[in-house]
Amino acid sequence: MVNQFFSLFWQLSFLAFVLSTVFLVILDNRSPFKTMAWILLLYFLPLPGLFLYFFIGRSNRKERLISRSGYTRLSKHPMQEYQNQVSLPDVPETNRLRGFFHRVNGALAFGGNRVSVFTEASSMVDMLVKDIRQARHHIHLEFYIFEDDEVGRRLRDALVERARAGVQVRLLYDDVGCWKVDKLFFDQMMCEGIEVQAFLKVRFPSFTSKVNYRNHRKLVIVDGKVGYIGGMNIAERYLHGLEWGTWRDTHVRVEGKAVYGLQTAFLTDWYAMDRTLYTASEFFPSMENDCGTVVAQVVTSDAVGRWKDIMQGLVMAIANAKRYFYIQTPYFLPTEEVMTALQTAALAGVDVRVMLPKRADAFITHKGSLSYLDELMEAGVKVYLYKPGFLHSKLWVWDDEMASVGSTNMDFRSFEHNFEANIFFYDVEMALRLKEIFWEDQCHCLLLSPKLWARRSWKNKVTESVIRLLAPLL
Repeated sequence: MVNQFFSLFWQLSFLAFVLSTVFLVILDNRSPFKTMAWILLLYFLPLPGLFLYFFIGRSNRKERLISRSGYTRLSKHPMQEYQNQVSLPDVPETNRLRGFFHRVNGALAFGGNRVSVFTEASSMVDMLVKDIRQARHHIHLEFYIFEDDEVGRRLRDALVERARAGVQVRLLYDDVGCWKVDKLFFDQMMCEGIEVQAFLKVRFPSFTSKVNYRNHRKLVIVDGKVGYIGGMNIAERYLHGLEWGTWRDTHVRVEGKAVYGLQTAFLTDWYAMDRTLYTASEFFPSMENDCGTVVAQVVTSDAVGRWKDIMQGLVMAIANAKRYFYIQTPYFLPTEEVMTALQTAALAGVDVRVMLPKRADAFITHKGSLSYLDELMEAGVKVYLYKPGFLHSKLWVWDDEMASVGSTNMDFRSFEHNFEANIFFYDVEMALRLKEIFWEDQCHCLLLSPKLWARRSWKNKVTESVIRLLAPLL
């Protein structure tokens, strides 16, 4: 009787705990999709669900480390010097997207930039090392992944050489993205005079590779005049690919005033972690002469702001596309707003194309991505699966007028949880260059048809549908 009593007591206590957690999930007032995903997980897998919710699901961790008001307040410090720069005036009647990003994100658009596009990591790393070796005042780097391998050590050696020459070098890496990297690798840099910070340190990295609120940005600023942004991290696989295929990515090098936007993003993130404020004008050097003709605007999004700036801008861009909208993304787990925008544009006669990898580096995320393809094709969206290897590129281009490259994936995590950065180009030449890249990749793709897609096995269909239920949590 005593054993039965205690067994019943613990069962009822556990049930009460689960129900209390469900109540907390409801009180969070998240999107209905995310709320239902958590409730389903807690109902069918209560023990793992409780662990995951209290470890990665609650929002108090981000509020404790970087409050919304605090992050907004600290961003204003480097913003002051940024806003002092002479930017292009908003012209809302001709470009509402540019004005939207200015008002909501504080992002300024600058003309006179020169842009180089890299689709292979080897050429990007070669140019990056060359720029680093020419640095005279400062080098700022921010990466989600910076590994201790052939590529990471090559970059480290170049940074050490510049630090010994008196150049200020600062590196911000994501603590989860680099959880496999021996901390001695970064300690050695610090011993050489390089300032190194980890973004939002975690205690159990082996269990938190998907933990919320990660810094997914890939930024480099050299002397405030040259910058890099895109989808490439610092790791060998970006150069040599995976065992089963190549690694296809997109990154850009920018010369000109648009680098001010990259600098502001870095200095804000650095201050959030280090509490050291750098706002001197030497980080925003005057650039009287134009380097090129490209108009560019650096836009950031984060997990603590009220608005989902990049996602909302993407929805606006899709809604305003007149002829075509092309997307490259490694993962496709869209929010309802993005999915509706794509379907609506296609139904209105816009040539909407989405390119995904045929095979990806993350099984669960990839299977979840595939569950959305039926709905896309039903609306007339053309879906391409890249065959040579893993497509990691995050590229958007539309109407031969505008384009964007950056770190933002087409998924809940990038739109709602990660710290991301994209550069938007308001330039016909850049749009045509990136459109040509899309077309070249399209030659190596499988164009899906509803009939072909319907032939896949029931096992795959069921797996995709089940994983989709958890899409808001992936």
